[in-house]
Formats: sequence, C-alpha cells, structure tokens
Amino acid sequence: MAAKYAEEWPAWGYRKIAALMRADGHNVTNSSVQRALRRRGLLLPQGFRADRKSWAALRRRVFQDPPSERNRVWQTDFSEFETANGGLWRISAVIDYVSKYCLAITVTPTSRGRDAVECVEQAVAEATRVLNLADLRQDRGDMDVFDDQDNVIGCTPAPIAIVSDNGSCYRGKDFQTLFTGSDPLLRHIRTRIKSPQTNGVIERFFETLKYEHLFRGYIGDGDALDMEAHRFRIIYNTIRPHQALNDRTPQQAYLTTINHKTLPTS
Repeated sequence: MAAKYAEEWPAWGYRKIAALMRADGHNVTNSSVQRALRRRGLLLPQGFRADRKSWAALRRRVFQDPPSERNRVWQTDFSEFETANGGLWRISAVIDYVSKYCLAITVTPTSRGRDAVECVEQAVAEATRVLNLADLRQDRGDMDVFDDQDNVIGCTPAPIAIVSDNGSCYRGKDFQTLFTGSDPLLRHIRTRIKSPQTNGVIERFFETLKYEHLFRGYIGDGDALDMEAHRFRIIYNTIRPHQALNDRTPQQAYLTTINHKTLPTS
C-alpha cells in the first residue's frame, strides 16, 4: 500500500506518505512506511533538497513576534518559469503565513504592478469566499496605538500585512492602490534589500511547486503552465500533508485557525 502511494506521489518523502496514509484511515507509522519503501527502492535519495532545515531556520527569524492566526500576514512574490517551447512566464502567488494556505496563483507573461494587484485581489476574494464572509475585515486582528513616547494609548483594527520583496512591481503606483482608503484591508511591508529569505514561506512554496510538480512533466506553453499551476494549488491546499502544520493540509489549518484577536508587533 505504501508503494502505491509513493508511486502516485514520487516527489514526497516517507513521512509525508505516512501522513497521507493515516489521513486516509491506514494505521501506519513513519518507520513502517520507511521500511516498506526502502525494501522496494522507493525512498528519496539522502540529501534530497537538503536545504529544507536551513530554510525553516531562516523563516523562524522573519518576525520577532510571529503571528499565530490566519489573515495576519500574507506573503507574495513572482517566480519565473520557462516552458518547453521557449516561452518565459511569471508565476505569482499569495500565501497565508501561518496556515501556508495558497490563497491565489496566477500565470502572466509580465511581472508588472497590475499583475501583482490582480493576484492579491484574487487572494482577497478567495479568503472571503472560503470563510463565507461578507467582508474580510471581519477576520482581522487588532493592534496597539502608541504615542510619541511609545506608550499604548488605544487599539485599532489591523490591516493584513502583505510582505513582498523590493521588486519594481511592488514599488509602483499600481500596487499601492491596494492600501488606500480610510479603513484599508491591507498594509504593505517590503523585505530588506538582498534578503529573500525574509519572504521564506512564498519562496518555499515556489520551490515545492517546481520540484514536486512542474519539473516532473512536460509544460509546453503558457496555457499548460497555468493549468498545472492551478492543479498543484489544489493538491497543495487540500491533499499534501504539511509537516510544519502537524501533517494537516493548509486548508485544514486555514479553516481551523481560531481568531484570538492578536497581531505581530514586528
């Protein structure tokens, strides 16, 4: 049975295979699945994507006071992908920091501000739909208000922090339209210069998308890339167990995160 799972999901290690089997009702342990796959030569080679732990360590340092609830911090970025017929495309995505839920993914020929805006707008629409809310502002936290002496003088609703790098698409006027108004839903935080690890969750998602899915098949053109990117988003959110979430899927984590009305101070 473990071999059948491993053949269906060849990019996954034995721990993830075991977690998926348990989710499907099979009474297995990590070690028993490891032994079964080793006997059949199906274990991933030692050192496969060995940077996983180093990326995790970097992500832990992203925030001095990491958020513990959904819709407090989102991360967004672009990643390039060249199709088999020579076309160069840009994949954009938005990830919820705590639950790792991929709220939106788009494939475009350019990485302009309007492309970034479209992806974030799709993320807002998806979060509103999944949570069955009339307005996503109903699921945001609060933050303290300080005076010029750093004394707390009140509390106010906190916009969702959108973390991006310093690419030109995120610095232009188009992207800044997302953060206007008397009660903005979103606020923008850019990473330090030459510090891509600060946006580690979205970087890790793109790595997973490419090495577990896109690089393992034939992607001929932009339409095929768009279809496979959206297909992987469904797999990633609803099927693939996530070790950082105690082997839950991102969708399970996103829908079960309890709102304690807290917000990171960083």
